[in-house]
Amino acid sequence: MQQEHIDAGKTIQKRTGKTFYLATRFLPERVRHATHVLYAFFRIADEVVDDAADVDPETQRAQLEAIRAQALGEQPPDDPVLEAFRELTERYGIDDAEIETFIDAMATDIETSRYETYSDLESYMRGSAASVGVMMTAIMEPEAEETALPHAVTLGEAFQMTNFLRDVREDVLERDRIYIPQETLRDHGVDTEQIERLEYTESFGAAMAAELQRTEELYREGVAGIRYLPEDCQLPVLLAAVLYAEHHTVIRNQEYDVLSAEPSLSTARKLWCLAKTRWHWHWNRDPEAVFQRVSAVPTADRDRHSPEHGDGVPTRS
Repeated sequence: MQQEHIDAGKTIQKRTGKTFYLATRFLPERVRHATHVLYAFFRIADEVVDDAADVDPETQRAQLEAIRAQALGEQPPDDPVLEAFRELTERYGIDDAEIETFIDAMATDIETSRYETYSDLESYMRGSAASVGVMMTAIMEPEAEETALPHAVTLGEAFQMTNFLRDVREDVLERDRIYIPQETLRDHGVDTEQIERLEYTESFGAAMAAELQRTEELYREGVAGIRYLPEDCQLPVLLAAVLYAEHHTVIRNQEYDVLSAEPSLSTARKLWCLAKTRWHWHWNRDPEAVFQRVSAVPTADRDRHSPEHGDGVPTRS
């Protein structure tokens, strides 16, 4: 990959994915440059459907199909990121099927704005998140790739779920989408119209708490596979997990009200997460142990027994 192509990807990642970009900076160069390109490719496709104000569905589909053809090498690339991405897929043997699955998931966003069950949402995430995990694993080239891969897929889904739970307000206002499963909302007595009006209730808080708990189980399973990655990639991936999961603390501090204000991590908070993760990593190179020590995700036993972490919602004062 040419440096100008890597720089183009880096610029996109730095602009649109500040949390992941911070973790990416700690990757070894051989992986970091490829990550810039991968992330930029994901964002280029994602922005076709996420930043599509006044763009009709047929135009969005045409744009995605053009990206698909270029990513698969069926058409010459018209963007430096797409040119670098094609070179990257050939170098690391990324299967065309993963590209197809990812683009198909992006196309789903054109027409699908609600998901009936978590299983339906999982099917969507197989393209939008799991394919990302597969590609990231490929560029890290772990020796035990088959062992690492299922954990990487799960961790990708955990990151995606955190984004969904963090971005409820933005998704409703800007895209008329709700990713919290309708089944979960019904189980807690929440109607979709209430969310569309951005009206917080304790019932909505309970639904959020349930999905946070589900997501934190994904983190535990995903982090358990970091040990199978190359040693020089373990800390950066662990750091990404800690940073993404830290949004859960902010959500809980807001008493699960993500409708009035979107949870966000301050620079100081990100740097604190970075510092404590690196300090504990210096003394203990066990990713699971460090994650349990420094992350917002409670241990499984604590999660099962504490109302604070999924079984109940504090009463708002």
